Amino acid sequence: QVQLVESGGGLVQLGGSLRLSCVVSGFNVENYAIGWFRQAPGKEREGISCISSSYDSPYYADSMKGPFTISGSNAKNTVYLQMNSLKPEDTAVYYCGTVRSYGRNRDDWSFDSWGPGTQVTVSS
Repeated sequence: QVQLVESGGGLVQLGGSLRLSCVVSGFNVENYAIGWFRQAPGKEREGISCISSSYDSPYYADSMKGPFTISGSNAKNTVYLQMNSLKPEDTAVYYCGTVRSYGRNRDDWSFDSWGPGTQVTVSS
């Protein structure tokens, strides 16, 4: 079983940046691709990005290319999501999870397990 814990969220102004962290632990963590998704109140879950278990092959949903960058640290078993040029519509709870499927569109993404999430709020 894999455990994931997100951190790094907070309140930021329009145009600001945040770096989210996801610490991954548990059994056979090296076998899992890890990804990020978000969910805003009243909206559907939205896949953002994922990275291979070796942390060298990132992938982004089409709508998320540009302001988001995913990376990972093998030494720390941590996956990061750098978010730049944030907008109020980026306000959501951000989750990291083990990826089951991913693709260009929102409906392509699914996760088997995920952490408790971290709140990101962007003010205008």
